Amino acid sequence: METLLGLKGLHWALLGGGLAAALGAVGSSIGVANASKVGQGVLAEDPDKFGSVLILTSLPGTQGFYGFIVALLVYVLFGLSSNPNLPLNAGIAVFFACLPAAIGFVVSAIFQGTSSQAAILLISRQPEQIGKALIFPALVETYAVTSLVVTVFFLLVARALL
Repeated sequence: METLLGLKGLHWALLGGGLAAALGAVGSSIGVANASKVGQGVLAEDPDKFGSVLILTSLPGTQGFYGFIVALLVYVLFGLSSNPNLPLNAGIAVFFACLPAAIGFVVSAIFQGTSSQAAILLISRQPEQIGKALIFPALVETYAVTSLVVTVFFLLVARALL
């Protein structure tokens, strides 16, 4: 069985999917925690803003779910439970296909948390601006979605190698 750095194709595929899931979770955790710091301060002053603060705080959490989706796609598309002999070239292709997601998720989640902080501060002073406040963190979200779409396309290309 062919290996690269002592890893077989299956290992490379698992590493790619796992990296996307783990970095999505790490980025989401950091982003949500950062937004929560500001959100809790706002809620201490005005608990009636809970709904708006909750929405803005939870936005960076989506990248963690996207990472789970990527890991699940790797598992399903490549039948990893029933195909432990995934060719090395396919496993490496899966690993590299997951990199846009892994990097895009961690970075966008952290910056989305920063954007959500600012949005929370906006609604603390002008609650009627919630619609405008949501736009800026949502703009950051587009890059997480773009990373997800690129990874899905690349995974389909890697699947064609089989």
